[in-house]
Amino acid sequence: MTNLPGEVGDKLSASGLDPAEVARVIGSALDEDLGSGPDVTTLATIPAESVGTAHLVARAEGVACGLLVAQAVFCVVAAPAGVSVRHRTCDGDRVSAGTTLMTVQGPLQAILTAERTALNLVTHMSGVATLTRMWVDAVAGTKVRVRDTRKTSPGLRMLEKYAVRCGGGVNHRMSLADAALIKDNHVAAAGSVTAAYEAVRKMAPDLPVEVECDTLDQVAQAAAAGAGLILLDNFLVAAMREAVRLVAGRALLEASGGLRLANAAQVAGTGVDFIAVGALTHSAPALDIGLDLVAAGQE
Repeated sequence: MTNLPGEVGDKLSASGLDPAEVARVIGSALDEDLGSGPDVTTLATIPAESVGTAHLVARAEGVACGLLVAQAVFCVVAAPAGVSVRHRTCDGDRVSAGTTLMTVQGPLQAILTAERTALNLVTHMSGVATLTRMWVDAVAGTKVRVRDTRKTSPGLRMLEKYAVRCGGGVNHRMSLADAALIKDNHVAAAGSVTAAYEAVRKMAPDLPVEVECDTLDQVAQAAAAGAGLILLDNFLVAAMREAVRLVAGRALLEASGGLRLANAAQVAGTGVDFIAVGALTHSAPALDIGLDLVAAGQE
């Protein structure tokens, strides 16, 4: 079990991240690099007693995210000596190319050994936050909230959903037990939207239920059955407007499928409550961030 320093764990908890889960991700990531042996290149070129400073620097404009996670990586690799970390920006901050995000001071062997793992996590999380912010900006001024899905990278769901929040989005369910989502295959198996809804309600009367609908007829069935949230799957904009009229406030509506940044504002203008975008987590490009060592005497 990877152990995080208490102070780092407290900061992760305060930010809404589970320190134990972060430790699990870091342990697994480090094992990929160090599970079969040490970082020979770094050990051969950096004297064990060398200490120094490095900056995490954004190479492109975006939204910073995962800085506490990166700090945790450096702390784990540098244990027991540890490192000193100074945050220059915070998760959720918009940054430009050349912005120093964080400064790390400590044993250079540990800093360089941890470099790739820390960057892999922070560039990915910042990429998710950046893409989310683009969608949030696209629907600014409307009531619509941008929401993620469960289309996340295996093992990284907590970090990716945190990154969505840092980008201004909101989260869908974290796991299958958090809420029921009746999809087309469930409807096919049950025989109808109404039958599927009633079956879920009978098994879990207190669980939030969302119903995925492919047609306006299904929307009417879901609203009549009492669904609190209805997902409009691959609806055209005109059909979304009709669904809003049909439901008339009896349920919240979520647009999903076939959405693009270019038409996000148009979709938001239909009156739906949420836009669900799987691409936030499954297709976000990494934000380019690098680690720059500071020359001796220039710290």
